[in-house]
Amino acid sequence: MSGPKFKLHRIVLIGFLMLAYTTNAQNTKYLNEPLPDDWNYNEQLTAATPDDAQWWASLGDPTLSSLITQGVANNYDLRMAASRMKIADNTLKAARGAYLPTVDASAGWTKAQTSGLLYGNTGKADRTSYFDLGLSAQWEIDLFGKITAQVKAKKAAVKVSKAEYDAAMVSLSAQIATLYIQLRMYQQELIVAENHIKSQERVTQITKARHEAGLASGLDVDQSLVVLNSTQASIPQLRNAINTTIASIAVLEGVYPDSLYSVLSIAQPLPDYSQVVATGVPLDLLRRRPDVIEAENQLAVYAAEVGIAKREFLPTLAIEGAIGTSAHSLKKLFNKQSFTYTVAPTLTWTVFDGFQRTYALANAREEMQIGIDDYNLTVLSAVQEVDNAMGTYMAALERIALIDEVVKDAQNAFDKAIDLYKSGLSPFSDVMTSQMNLLEYENEQVVAQSSALTALIDLYRSLGGGY
Repeated sequence: MSGPKFKLHRIVLIGFLMLAYTTNAQNTKYLNEPLPDDWNYNEQLTAATPDDAQWWASLGDPTLSSLITQGVANNYDLRMAASRMKIADNTLKAARGAYLPTVDASAGWTKAQTSGLLYGNTGKADRTSYFDLGLSAQWEIDLFGKITAQVKAKKAAVKVSKAEYDAAMVSLSAQIATLYIQLRMYQQELIVAENHIKSQERVTQITKARHEAGLASGLDVDQSLVVLNSTQASIPQLRNAINTTIASIAVLEGVYPDSLYSVLSIAQPLPDYSQVVATGVPLDLLRRRPDVIEAENQLAVYAAEVGIAKREFLPTLAIEGAIGTSAHSLKKLFNKQSFTYTVAPTLTWTVFDGFQRTYALANAREEMQIGIDDYNLTVLSAVQEVDNAMGTYMAALERIALIDEVVKDAQNAFDKAIDLYKSGLSPFSDVMTSQMNLLEYENEQVVAQSSALTALIDLYRSLGGGY
């Protein structure tokens, strides 16, 4: 990339780091400008979920699309990420429960006897039995916003887990697509090898015929067999590569390889590697990357935790209350004279704790600094990844255009070499060289097309799942 895209890192600190954190003198340590009082993430800049974006549809391969759809549904890593997202959401709901009082209910029957000889040698034991029923409640009033700060941290953690899930989905779809391209590449290389084997068998027949007619030496026959046998030797390796790639895809699909062989073992051409790709990558487009969103919201978690650590220095107001009834018999349990109640507002304030809260606040600020550095590093890495992927893809397209011409030239050279050899105007070494060159360049052509597709997939991945 060039031009304005390289200005991205200059505005990272002042353009994105908006988080819930009260401005004070400490902010100047971290940012070029003070942080605002509140930070609200612009939801319009979030990415569509990778399965909604469906960047792979642009490749026009229904088999690939079905594989990614099945992988998203069955992949175990993605399922675990989904479970972690649910855990984070449940944790947020639990944190919100702190706004409400805790209520306990109790019911019981007590029978007891007190000794009559505790204070002298004579006395009568005191026996009692009664039923009791009651409710008790404890309620911490969010007077200074401690609970609110805790909820804010958990809410940001939910967004972090969502971003982790999206990152796993982007990674999974890119892995499936990359393995699928490798599979089709191996199959095309196998087709190239099989076609050349047929051509080389015909050349071998020509050398044998010329040798039997006394027009060529046995060396020509041996050389033609060397080329033929070396090509045949590549077949087992290619077939094994096809099988192992299908097995690797099966792991990502969450199925056993046997269920995919019938579909994937049939050779198919590589998808269309030529796509229209915009050369300018705006800043907002990079913000859709799951890792950038994750770093952004993790920073919000750290900021909220700084707020929590600050509020530990403030007093806590709680209200405890209980209401109940006690009576010797069930009939009198709800008599107005049997009811009891207590109300106890309590204000607690830790005056000294050996500087534990001071160091906890210092650690929270250091964690926030780590989050700031991680965010900046994540954005800079995103710029580099997009730039590298774009450059690799463009270079791959240029290479394909050049190799296509080389293949045409190699085919013409082979055709002329075999014609001249049959006419006795050139040695077989020319045919042998042209055969090997043509095979090499046709394989390079397949690899180049595969590399272009892999670079395109990497570009989609680096943009967080396509445009």
